[in-house]
Amino acid sequence: MGKKLEGKCAVVNGGGRGIGREIALALAAEGAKVVVNGVTRKPEEGHTLPPAEETAEDIKKAGGTAIANFENAGDFAAAERLIKACVDTFGKIDILINSQGVLRDRMLHNMSEEEWDEVIKVHLKSCFNTCRHALPYMRKQGWGRIILPSSVAWLGAAPGQANYSASKGAITSLCKVIALENGRMGITCNCLVPMAATRMTMNDAVKANFKRQFEEGKITKQVLEDRLNMPGPEFTAPICVFLCTDAAANINGLSFRAAGGTVGIYSNPELVKTIHKDHRKGEKWTIDELEELVPKFLLLNYVNPAPPAPPEAPKK
Repeated sequence: MGKKLEGKCAVVNGGGRGIGREIALALAAEGAKVVVNGVTRKPEEGHTLPPAEETAEDIKKAGGTAIANFENAGDFAAAERLIKACVDTFGKIDILINSQGVLRDRMLHNMSEEEWDEVIKVHLKSCFNTCRHALPYMRKQGWGRIILPSSVAWLGAAPGQANYSASKGAITSLCKVIALENGRMGITCNCLVPMAATRMTMNDAVKANFKRQFEEGKITKQVLEDRLNMPGPEFTAPICVFLCTDAAANINGLSFRAAGGTVGIYSNPELVKTIHKDHRKGEKWTIDELEELVPKFLLLNYVNPAPPAPPEAPKK
């Protein structure tokens, strides 16, 4: 057992399987006491315990300290009970990891309200709920680490995943606000942007979607092969654990990529080009001026990622 997180107490939301499980195991291996949360209360096929309880038992077998918790963090009151379970059991909460997930893929024009709402609730609202209830404890003690789950879908290049992409973009913005509001209190908040083969990311429907994107020319063969041969979730845990240590006290509001042996950091969006008129003198752009100048100055070297299909040739 390591000691980098000795004396720290953590909640891992979505810790029963996949990335969350690997993070929970890794936190415990560095000495943290862990509340492993997951909503599935029944053992899965081939298992004798529910996922969260199985992870907690594996931590204990390895010499660590953990309990299982089955609250649904997408519910505000349940998320409060989840955070309170950590405080009541271990005396405090130092670390909050959100790693829950669900996919309801569909093109936006065919998406139901239920498919939109479920993904937003599981991903975005659960992050708000758990952070809202954990932050008062962290602010009072003057120390805290929060890791929120993002995705490359945050960048918007995820056709068929408008709900998922919207949630990840919002989570990335939420992370930055939490970092700014709480950094002076000794609390950091960063995003994890993983690429890992889990049941959510590599089920049959996801694989079929990747292949369809390749056949439609939306991704290259290399991208297809990379996605179909994703590394396991165990590779995502080290950077997450590092961000929870004292050594990462000055790392705040950033998004980290974790994909196999690759660890990276994303740049922040920024204004890169402008054209000007003096509004103080009442000057206002005309549509004709923008029609001429926007392509010439703001869109130089821009390529439409989804140009309209060419018109069909007239039939003879």
